[in-house]
Amino acid sequence: MADRLLTIPNILTLARLPLSVILFVCIYREQWLAGLIVFGIAALTDWLDGFLARRLNQQSAIGRSLDPLIDKVMIGGAFIYFLRVKGTGLTEWMVTVVIGRELLITGLRGIMETQGVKFGADWLGKLKTTLQCVVIVVILLVLWLNVPSRPEDEFTYAAFLAQMVLIYAMILVTIASGAQYIIKAIRVWRV
Repeated sequence: MADRLLTIPNILTLARLPLSVILFVCIYREQWLAGLIVFGIAALTDWLDGFLARRLNQQSAIGRSLDPLIDKVMIGGAFIYFLRVKGTGLTEWMVTVVIGRELLITGLRGIMETQGVKFGADWLGKLKTTLQCVVIVVILLVLWLNVPSRPEDEFTYAAFLAQMVLIYAMILVTIASGAQYIIKAIRVWRV
């Protein structure tokens, strides 16, 4: 029996696509509070779709593929849009690492799963996604609170420093998670 596309969890997942577009518009128009609210709603739908899929016994291959793909569109797109905004702490190489890792692992996952190998997210991949979301929230908060990127007092310095620590932690976990998946794929192919 084929998976159904229009289940409640999948509809919630698909709802994140238009929410992504609205988030990108908010970032482009420098509407930081609106961006925070939209991202919060998207995060809620992300949690809710997984919860309902398990609760309603509506887990599916379509949902397992759509959910991380749409998350990658939202997160990667947000980072791309942040590049043009001063004070985010993001640079081109950082965004390239994030998006490059996502494309590489999505491709690997597709190859592995066509060979019947389960290649889902593990704890490091989930930590990576969590850190990416936290970084987006922190950047939106810092921009909304108008914390300058050249801190002059202790509060703004602490906020800026926390933002940069989170960004670098996210980059390190993104690289480590990508390396872990590559090693896992190599081990499977050796067998």
